[in-house]
Amino acid sequence: MRFLLALSWLLAAASGFAQSFDTQAHLAKHYIKAEYDLPMRDGTRLHTTVYSPKKGGPHPILLSRTCYSCRPYGEGQFPNRIFAGEKLLQAGYIFVCQDVRGRWLSEGTFDNMRPQVPKPVPPGKFDESTDTYDTIEWLLANLRNHNGKVGMMGTSYPGFYAAAGSLSGHPALVASSPQAPIADFFFDDFHHMGAYTLGYFFANTVFAYQHNGPTAETWYPSVQTGSKDWYQYLLDMGPLKNGDKIYGEDAFFWQELKDHPNYDEFWQERNLLPHLQGINHAVLIVGGWYDAEDLYGPLKIYQTIEANNPNANNRIVMGPWSHGDWNSRTGRQTIGYTDFGDNATISEFFRNEVQFSFFEYHLKGIGSPHPAEALMYDTGKRAWTSFGQWPPAAVETKRLYLHPGGKLVFDQAPAQGQAWTEYLSDPAKPVPHYDDIDMRFTPRPYMAGDQRDMGRRPDVLVFQTEPLTEDITLSGEMLAQLFAATRPLHPEAADSLDADYVVKLIDVYADDYPDFPTAPAHVVEGGYQQLVRGEIFRGRFRESFSEPIPMVPGAINEVGVPLQDVFHTFRKGHRIMIQVQSSWFPLFDRNPQRWVNNIFYAEEADFIPAWQRIYHEAAHPSYVEVKVLK
Repeated sequence: MRFLLALSWLLAAASGFAQSFDTQAHLAKHYIKAEYDLPMRDGTRLHTTVYSPKKGGPHPILLSRTCYSCRPYGEGQFPNRIFAGEKLLQAGYIFVCQDVRGRWLSEGTFDNMRPQVPKPVPPGKFDESTDTYDTIEWLLANLRNHNGKVGMMGTSYPGFYAAAGSLSGHPALVASSPQAPIADFFFDDFHHMGAYTLGYFFANTVFAYQHNGPTAETWYPSVQTGSKDWYQYLLDMGPLKNGDKIYGEDAFFWQELKDHPNYDEFWQERNLLPHLQGINHAVLIVGGWYDAEDLYGPLKIYQTIEANNPNANNRIVMGPWSHGDWNSRTGRQTIGYTDFGDNATISEFFRNEVQFSFFEYHLKGIGSPHPAEALMYDTGKRAWTSFGQWPPAAVETKRLYLHPGGKLVFDQAPAQGQAWTEYLSDPAKPVPHYDDIDMRFTPRPYMAGDQRDMGRRPDVLVFQTEPLTEDITLSGEMLAQLFAATRPLHPEAADSLDADYVVKLIDVYADDYPDFPTAPAHVVEGGYQQLVRGEIFRGRFRESFSEPIPMVPGAINEVGVPLQDVFHTFRKGHRIMIQVQSSWFPLFDRNPQRWVNNIFYAEEADFIPAWQRIYHEAAHPSYVEVKVLK
């Protein structure tokens, strides 16, 4: 039951969250519903639901393509949520929802992150952009009372379809809003820097099975754990290969994950980024700073469109949101226990002042869009800031050096003292990613979670600054540069090793920080150690994601850990903290630490404890490079 509730929440996030007014009644009163099976260029028919306003017009078309179903199906059946916000629903658009190939009532075979076909597309070939083109062409030719303009939007996987659809080249497509879009499955969602996102273990089934033909009923199974403690359940499961017993041979996506542990051609051809060229319409990309699923996607898609399409009307919004939270109508915006304030100034502001005006202007010619090229929420100041570009130009690159004794110092490399600090990483006792039993379909609250319990473990290194004497704002990408060595606890256990490195950037609140209004009584905010950004890196990929190499016991390795973008002000009196560890479970799979060619096929005996040594000396100065806003 808990799994099904989580699944329904995910589907709501992908389609648009419950709205404050009665969406179902509004659609039934003001819209006409029709369903069609649209022929694509290869003859495959895609089931498409259309909601057309009964009055007014002509109206623009707003399209969303999804793998999560356009239910409810059938004449006179209206959903209690729709992918657009309340203002767009009331403003009068023709809303179109389409099941993509191989999903629900559509024909064909489903492919996760279907590869783009190089342009010009040869006869008989298709991808998500050609399906978008064919869909728009059919809609324009067959729907009545439209104004000839089409927009696309979607959150999560539908965000990817909106991004891929922007490559259709259809002249009627004038505005796209990919929201929390996936860009590359080796760095987004199912992997982070080569590590498998074990927190998605229960989500795999949604994408892993082909249906036998169009169906309105769920055909993929759910994983029944029989436990509320997923940390223990996944630890007891043992090596990843034991997942076969749970999924079975028909789970094609699970088999693909297992058989492609490296960034080979299979994953490379599913990378959307190299194809983002020739985009000449308006694009509004939306993401959340605390999106555990898709943080990489919106940032990289925006940056790539900027680089490849210098004349594109390309904009980005990043708020204090988890996955799809901008569609939520809860009273306050919270991530776990961390409170960012009233949603009226956060999510409602975005929907009403940014998203609404974007589509009204480009699809109807009404008003003007929000003027910001980059509208970014400062997660430390709890306030919106507009920039003419992202990352902002007025920044200074600085380094936070790790020093002996757990000190963290700006722009001063260590000159003396102990050369290294080490800890014993034991795969049998991995470091948790959250301080509670995280019963989520996919992990989320940890992204702004309290790190105090983690920092007290002997297998987590802690480095922090003195209390800040002034506010410091970090904006843009960060890179942790570690000098690290590993050796097995028992020397005879292995002569070739592997290791994971997790680097976390943390805001240590002042001791007198007031309690969050939404937090439970037992959560004390004085001294709270809020995770601002964290990332994992699998050591075998330190030189190449496609050709991994083992680590030699005792050898010093230079390991770069990209931490992605932040926009966060560390307030006066707070501290900046860096934590380093070698497991983050069950968010990510456990590294055996003994070298194996493919971790998905590792045996129980391959999991060995190993010493992990992080250097902080003049010859090997580990640091985190950041961009400080001037």
